[in-house]
Formats: sequence, structure tokens, C-alpha cells
Amino acid sequence: MQEVYADAIGEITVTGTIVRIDLVSLSPTMRDDNGQHVPEHRQRVVMSLEGFANSFDVLQKAMNGLIEAGAIRRNEPEDVAAAAAAPKPNGNGARQNGSPNFQ
Repeated sequence: MQEVYADAIGEITVTGTIVRIDLVSLSPTMRDDNGQHVPEHRQRVVMSLEGFANSFDVLQKAMNGLIEAGAIRRNEPEDVAAAAAAPKPNGNGARQNGSPNFQ
């Protein structure tokens, strides 16, 4: 089995009944104007809408398990207000000090 590491999902595109999920990793050499590593396309996952919907359910269950285990915490309303005052995202949507998905 071949494995692919990705730092994030760069983009999800739906065309008809096909979903394309682009996986990205931070470039070890390329940086933006702020000196932050820029994401590079690594691989694309292509699946049916039904497969995507089923995958979403699996991902949601995994996320709930991580939250219950304390590995990730869900942003509460007061966290959202604090996040609004935090550094703004750079050009690729990621916060300069980390992933937009985890605080």
C-alpha cells in the first residue's frame, strides 16, 4: 500500500457527480512574501458524491473521537471572538501561526 502525506486539503471541487479533493503540503523551498511556506499540490482524490458523503460521516466520527479524547478542542463562541482578533489569514487561507482548522 502506498501512503501520501499531506498537510491539508487545498481545495474540493464538485463537477456533476464527481468530487475532487486536492491534497497539499507545505513547500520546503518556496515561501510567500511574508516568509511563510506555500502549499504545493501533492495528490488528488477523486470519488463519487455518494463516496464523499460516506467519507464525511467517517471523518465526523473520527473528529468527535479526537474531541472526546481531548486531542482537539472545539472552538466555543468566546474562542471565535478571540480568533477574530488573531492574525489574519495569509493568501492561502492558513493563519500565519498555524492551521485555520486547529487552534
